[in-house]
Amino acid sequence: MGPGGTIADCGAEIAAAAGSALRVTDGRATRCYRAGMTTPLSEATLALLDGKNYAVLATVNPDGSPQTSVMWVGRDGGDLVFSTVAGRVKHRNMSRDPRVSVTVIDSSDPENYVELRGRVSMTPDVGRRVDTELSWKYDGKDPDPDRPGAVRVIVRLVVERATGKAAFTDVASAAVTGAGDPPRWSRSR
Repeated sequence: MGPGGTIADCGAEIAAAAGSALRVTDGRATRCYRAGMTTPLSEATLALLDGKNYAVLATVNPDGSPQTSVMWVGRDGGDLVFSTVAGRVKHRNMSRDPRVSVTVIDSSDPENYVELRGRVSMTPDVGRRVDTELSWKYDGKDPDPDRPGAVRVIVRLVVERATGKAAFTDVASAAVTGAGDPPRWSRSR
């Protein structure tokens, strides 16, 4: 992990692409949409992302039904990042429709969570860098090998909307004032 618990240098490919990113589908790279509007994340949300808390990724199947996967997540600044293998259902769904929702649940207080919505972009996970960093964060060891020929990708979520208790809680002020109940609306920009 880089400074502040972020995954270092994950955005180099995206920055080089001047606002767009590469989408990897079946081993082929093509340009994909990169969301421009971001929502600033609360201190409590950043703490959830930096901690060893599991997340649930929701994507949309071709028939419109939901598909969910439990994920390891990290962050690069205000973006959420994770790794997956090209060709899996979640990858195919995100390649077709980059709109996703990720819910991160506090492992020590399941009522404290944040749902992050936005659009994803995907770039190759060269050397399994993000996958390895997340494996050390969650398992304390190198990841198990992928199947032969597997292509790993970094998935980057630019947050457009945040909801849930952690979306509105500042860790420092909540500890001092006892605040923390979220308002009944969501934070978006």
